[in-house]
Amino acid sequence: MDGQLILHEDARSGNCYKIRLTAAHLDVPLTRHNYDIMRGETRTPAFLGTVNANGRIPVLQVGDRFLPESNAACFWLADGSHLIPHDRFARADMLHWMFWEQYNHEPNVATLRFWRVFVGEDRLTEAQQVQLPAKRTAGEAALRLMDEHLAGRDWFAGGAFSLADICLYAYTHVAEDGGFDLGAYPHVGRWLAAVAALPGHIAMEPEAALAA
Repeated sequence: MDGQLILHEDARSGNCYKIRLTAAHLDVPLTRHNYDIMRGETRTPAFLGTVNANGRIPVLQVGDRFLPESNAACFWLADGSHLIPHDRFARADMLHWMFWEQYNHEPNVATLRFWRVFVGEDRLTEAQQVQLPAKRTAGEAALRLMDEHLAGRDWFAGGAFSLADICLYAYTHVAEDGGFDLGAYPHVGRWLAAVAALPGHIAMEPEAALAA
């Protein structure tokens, strides 16, 4: 590793959790710096000027360098480890699921969780209210696709636990916070239990992290 690793995060975020979970599986220590995104703490001049000009977290700080985007940070941590398949196609397939997570899964499953739990449905804007049915339909389609894929395999890519599983686990295991019924996806449920049972697994524990 290239110097001290600092995770700039909001502990309630699944995108931040996936970095902590990757580090836990690799036994890599992280120093954590928590921000409250609901209070605009990632929009201050200090944050924008130093950590991420895009005003978003997570950001993995590697020495004096800053790496935004959760899946990029997970890949940096896991590069060369057992969490990334050696086979070229399997490695690309892992990346396929990681890209899919950010493009098809997270914008729907995670967004509904954020709107329901942290914003509150009664406080959504009119534009957000209009998006609710489409977000739910797209989220259900994502979970259904995952369930179908897992019907004939234990893990998402390469026949073994990988970053694809970590990145998809983060928001899937709390999907019910967004109003999704995980009981409708039995293969996803089996996979969630298998991930949680692995050595090195850590829970999200947002309240404990925020109090620290």
